[in-house]
Amino acid sequence: MDALPLHPLAVARSLHALSQRDLAEEIRRAARRRDRMAGTTKQQVARWESGSRVPDAWFQSLIADVFGVDPQLVAAAGWPYWLPGADALAVPLGVGATVTALREAQRRTMLSRRTVLGLAPAILTALAQQWATLDPDVAASAAEGKAVAPEMISWLETSVQDLANMATADRQHTTQLLDSFYDTVVGLLENSRYTPETGTRLHALASSLAQTIGWHRFDHEHHTAAGHYWSAALHAAHQASDTDRGAGILADLAYQSVWLGQAAPAIDILDQALTRTTDPTARSLLHLRKARALAMNGEAQACRRSLDAAEHFLHATATTPPLWCSWYGEADLAVDSGRCLIDLGEPGPALQQIDQGVALLPAARAKTRAIFLTYRAETLLQQGEIDQSAATAHQALQLAHHIGASRCVQQIAALTPQYQPHQSVHGVQKLLATLRAAA
Repeated sequence: MDALPLHPLAVARSLHALSQRDLAEEIRRAARRRDRMAGTTKQQVARWESGSRVPDAWFQSLIADVFGVDPQLVAAAGWPYWLPGADALAVPLGVGATVTALREAQRRTMLSRRTVLGLAPAILTALAQQWATLDPDVAASAAEGKAVAPEMISWLETSVQDLANMATADRQHTTQLLDSFYDTVVGLLENSRYTPETGTRLHALASSLAQTIGWHRFDHEHHTAAGHYWSAALHAAHQASDTDRGAGILADLAYQSVWLGQAAPAIDILDQALTRTTDPTARSLLHLRKARALAMNGEAQACRRSLDAAEHFLHATATTPPLWCSWYGEADLAVDSGRCLIDLGEPGPALQQIDQGVALLPAARAKTRAIFLTYRAETLLQQGEIDQSAATAHQALQLAHHIGASRCVQQIAALTPQYQPHQSVHGVQKLLATLRAAA
């Protein structure tokens, strides 16, 4: 597996060739330039980088001084998203911004590896608000470029859809192909002539590719890169006037926020997404994602209302759902409802919901099964069924390894402290040994 992701403060130090001790001294110097004192130590910097402490506004202003960061960016993005190297700011929606966002995602992902951050929550919320209120501008084509043949676009659409329809275990081998298709489509948008209809198809294709690549990056814990691809996908979907896909991309960004422990921005993003989508399946999924964020935030009544809405819209579906949420169904509703109940402190009913959903899940959705089984393992832990929990977690770990999704492995590894006191229980030592081997 890759090395553990560094905190953005450690990345910023590295960019400026500073040790923790050096940074502490630079912060003290910055304070003296303001005729103040700051008793910063190497240990204090280490605590900031471990995430156990967050520097207050005064210390953040001193750190910004050391790194030469505009105070307005510090206020707008928030800690630690403003730090150099965090790379957590997105291209805003607007006239002529789509191709810029598509290329920016590609550029930034080449610089990015595993990261503990997605895009800045304030930036995500602003992006969602822009999407909910702005109308797309007319797509412009290159004045002197060669015309794009519709047959070429049809071939690209079919090929990309074939890649997206592969079984989960096979998708890990398609990264280079997807990157190549992405570069081709963005190149056509940049350099070719096309009719408005053809332009709409190209933007829809670019959005689909960016959304899929975003999931690849997310599954390998390249969270900042995933955020930039999803932001670019949102631009392209907006340009194509595909509001249902745009809502789905916002749902992906919200899911990532929840995964990274940030419920509040997820709720804001999903509220915006719900303003512009009418498809019942899409609305059901958005409400389910919102319920998960509300449960994580401890808002039990609001969570249950969202779960009721998710169930209502799923059963109200009478038309073929958009491709981006065609996988969604009763299994997802059942398990994610159970996940909400875990957060609300109801492990008994949660286990019933999760078991029901796992039984309904198609075999091809191995990544989802790994995540669902980890939820089941966590529920069994809460109920004191340690041996069953360890066996379920080990099954999830094997699946996660098979599909090459380090995100799922880390989800299981996060349960390690709860297993440590029970190493005499059957299966626990085997699970912990497998996790150590994967580290």
